[in-house]
Amino acid sequence: MAAEKVFDVIFDSEGVCVGKLRNEVTNTAHKPFQVSRMLATDEGTFQGGEDTAPTPLEFFLTGLVGCLMTQIRVFAKKKKIPIGDLTVSCRAHWEAVADPDMPYAARPAGFVIDISLDSDAPEEAVRALLDGAKRACFVEATLAQKNDIQHNLRLNSAEPVAV
Repeated sequence: MAAEKVFDVIFDSEGVCVGKLRNEVTNTAHKPFQVSRMLATDEGTFQGGEDTAPTPLEFFLTGLVGCLMTQIRVFAKKKKIPIGDLTVSCRAHWEAVADPDMPYAARPAGFVIDISLDSDAPEEAVRALLDGAKRACFVEATLAQKNDIQHNLRLNSAEPVAV
């Protein structure tokens, strides 16, 4: 039996190029809240950027770690599990591998997430809390399964086509 939907999370993101490799990305949340914020990304000199903003991978890892930390704290409060200091660390590893048509292709090699927290709750309750927080972290849930990603190209103002 499929799980009953509790709420939707819907965002639109649009980026524009504004420098050598700097991008300004406006993220607009539609559900379950409404907000629009611009975040800039850049690359360091290694990739030809000017290092004027965090890289996309820095934002990605910030999202992963921040999402998990948020879910731990929200669920601890809802489940009345006392937690004190909380630290989440992530070691992320990607490989750039040979690609016959391009300079390289990206390949994820793995993620190790370490969680350190203080709590007077029984270890079993803390483990259950972490299990629930992992399932509820939208970023981790995205990483944990195969995803369908569709790309569309609008070339020279023509109608978009799948690529």
